[in-house]
Amino acid sequence: MANRQRLNEKLVKAAEPRARPYQLFDDEVLGFSAVIQKTGSRGFYLDYTIKGRQRRMAIGRWPEWSVAAARDRAKQLRRDIDDGIDPLAEREEIRAAPRIPDLIDRYLREHAAHLAPRNASDQASMLRKLVEPHWKHRLVAEIEPADVERLLGQIAEGRARPAKAKAKSRRKDLQPAKPTPIRANRVGEVLRKMFNLAVAWKMRADNPAEAFRRRMEVERERFLSIEEITRLGDALHAAEDQRGAAIVRMCMLTGARLGEVRTARFEQFNLELGTWTKPAANTKQRRVHRVPISADTAALVRQRRVAVPKGCEWLFPGDALGADGMPKDQPVQEIRRFWSAIQTAAQLPDVRIHDLRHTFASLLVSGGASLEMIGKLLGHSQMRTTQRYAHLLDSPLRAGVDAVADIMKARPRVVRGGE
Repeated sequence: MANRQRLNEKLVKAAEPRARPYQLFDDEVLGFSAVIQKTGSRGFYLDYTIKGRQRRMAIGRWPEWSVAAARDRAKQLRRDIDDGIDPLAEREEIRAAPRIPDLIDRYLREHAAHLAPRNASDQASMLRKLVEPHWKHRLVAEIEPADVERLLGQIAEGRARPAKAKAKSRRKDLQPAKPTPIRANRVGEVLRKMFNLAVAWKMRADNPAEAFRRRMEVERERFLSIEEITRLGDALHAAEDQRGAAIVRMCMLTGARLGEVRTARFEQFNLELGTWTKPAANTKQRRVHRVPISADTAALVRQRRVAVPKGCEWLFPGDALGADGMPKDQPVQEIRRFWSAIQTAAQLPDVRIHDLRHTFASLLVSGGASLEMIGKLLGHSQMRTTQRYAHLLDSPLRAGVDAVADIMKARPRVVRGGE
């Protein structure tokens, strides 16, 4: 049986190191001891038995912890042990509890990996660059709705960014912070999904991002006028890179997303029936999307069949070469430089390629197409996405209202003299 004595500061300080660590047990609190390491360092521990299992819990190092403070802590732990609580198990459970980096890793591995590559990359960027540095190694279970709101508020405020123009000095000139409310909303949506999965994975009981406050979004609405479309067509006709010109024309003729056009294959087109079947892997909604195509689009596909090498399956093959010096079997990867040149030639500096999709929808509306029809042609999975074009219906409706008003308006009456 170990010798027990009243531990005090003098006794702990005077204890000499030995070849092996040893304990000085206290005679007041059962299991409380000072451990003297062979290096000379000293610390306080509590030895106890619970449910037939012997445990040793570290309380703190000396002299950071005084003997009196360590003894008081040992008494508190003893009361918990007498109540059937294992304090070391609680500490181990907290240490093993999942933290934010663990949740992010699992979310990206088990959920984001099944999303479209661009969507998965964007979500990974948001979580790695905006969420993880802010919450660092906090426990998943301790994140509160207030933490989510604080994070999204900072993202919505934006951050200072380097000026695009090259600074004259070595110091990077920073532009003022630009508000990014849309980015904050997208991060909120990712957090809501991630914490929903955290609940399903038994990492916590509730979702702190379930009712996050959405910031007001002002959606970009840029539709090309007939004059602008004419300038665009002239610039495409005069371009040296007719492959890039064909990609832009197809975006305009079909309203398809750039990625869908860029990765299009000849086998997806039925020119006899006039249809384009986009595989689920290429669409944003991850569903097969079959749409009719115009005669002009069919003619463009035929022209591309003649232009590309025989046996190539891509409408727009890339230029990259493999180790053998032969072209890689992949579509064109980027047309940003080409589009920048077209913007200059057509005098459309503020127009994005995606704005051609909006213009396609606006032309459909002016032709009398319903929102349901537009949604199907554009491949929208939710009707609210198509609702952004609802105001364009006002023009034909207003013409009808004006016609009714013309019929119903009061007409001048002939008034005889004296009446």
